[in-house]
Amino acid sequence: MIFRLFLALIFGGIIGFEREYRSKAAGFRTITLISIGSALFTITSFKLGAPSNFDRIASNIITGIGFIGAGVVFKDGAFVSGLTTAATIWIAAAMGMALGNGEYMIATATLAPAMTVLLLFEKIQDMIDSFHQVKVYKICFPRDYEAPRIALEEQIKTLDLDYKILRYVRDHDDITFYYNLSGNKKKLDGFAKFLLNFRDVKSFDE
Repeated sequence: MIFRLFLALIFGGIIGFEREYRSKAAGFRTITLISIGSALFTITSFKLGAPSNFDRIASNIITGIGFIGAGVVFKDGAFVSGLTTAATIWIAAAMGMALGNGEYMIATATLAPAMTVLLLFEKIQDMIDSFHQVKVYKICFPRDYEAPRIALEEQIKTLDLDYKILRYVRDHDDITFYYNLSGNKKKLDGFAKFLLNFRDVKSFDE
């Protein structure tokens, strides 16, 4: 049993190190403790539930991990962060449960593709993003917004970006438009530079 907990520490530490290196919300210590805790709960479940109710405690680990994972997910408008870290917590708990059950091969077979996704797939994701991204821009215009808005949309067409107005909100003398833009990274960066130098826009956020 001690050996299983030690392996949970090692496996969780490997995944946690990657999250810590990237300065994520759940880092080295958190992921490691989740892995050890899941292993211990699984071991305890088997001991307390024997001989006929082995899932007495282990079945509730998933529910508990769901609450922890939800705590690292943040939403700011259309932007959501922390989903990968939440999924990492989930996979660390699953490996901890496998190790707690003595399924060393399954846990090892899970660690390898998990680390492949975390270390190598980011480069593939960056490559995909360089070809196509979708961003939501919050752009605030002054009272007389029609001419600046037309000029802005002409620039969007010049950059060959696809766009859609999601909604607009008036606040006293200002009016804010929410634009959904899609295209490659270079063109979207060009649009951001245009906004920085476009004096008829009061403010913008992406």
